[in-house]
Amino acid sequence: MIERPSITASQALERLMEGNGRFMRDEVHSSRQTRADLAKLAQGQQPFATILGCSDSRVAPERIFDAELGELFVVRVAGNVLSQEVASSMQYAAEHLQTPLFVVLGHEGCGAVGAALETRDHGVSHCSRIQLLVDSILPALAEVDSALPPAERLTKAVECNVRWTMRSIRQTPEARARLAEGWDRLVGAVYEIDTGRVRVLEDLERPARTGSSS
Repeated sequence: MIERPSITASQALERLMEGNGRFMRDEVHSSRQTRADLAKLAQGQQPFATILGCSDSRVAPERIFDAELGELFVVRVAGNVLSQEVASSMQYAAEHLQTPLFVVLGHEGCGAVGAALETRDHGVSHCSRIQLLVDSILPALAEVDSALPPAERLTKAVECNVRWTMRSIRQTPEARARLAEGWDRLVGAVYEIDTGRVRVLEDLERPARTGSSS
């Protein structure tokens, strides 16, 4: 088995942002893996970060963070929402892969968040299963002012949705247990589709540190 990454959460975040910088400058280093690299990966994986992102085809974490195969454990679902299946995948990353960093990655112009705004502000109904997804986003929009201009309203809603997912993750029994052990490196970010930049959000609810540094 491949050993887990010997990297802290802070180092993992720095590595992600360095990769995003290369992506923005069109200086990517990824996609250089050889057959020997693939053979090594066949023995196991050691991702240094777990990303919960949106299914949007324009928001591929491996591309925007300039990461190689095996470096990121990625869970993607429309609206980057937390469900039982998503939570199970993240628990696997925590317990078995022991990734030191977890990132909730939203993106500007998110269609799922926009659909939720349409339902909240205009009473728009969507197809049955889409409506279930939309309904899971609605609680995140409580602080979004419906009087804001449409573009500003959607930007605010995307950020609020990222924060809501972070809050939902922290309320799971598994996350609470890890917090008790000193783990608290959960980061929210928003990807700007037009520029390629990943903007890390200030964590307004980050618990006080009680364990060793990460």
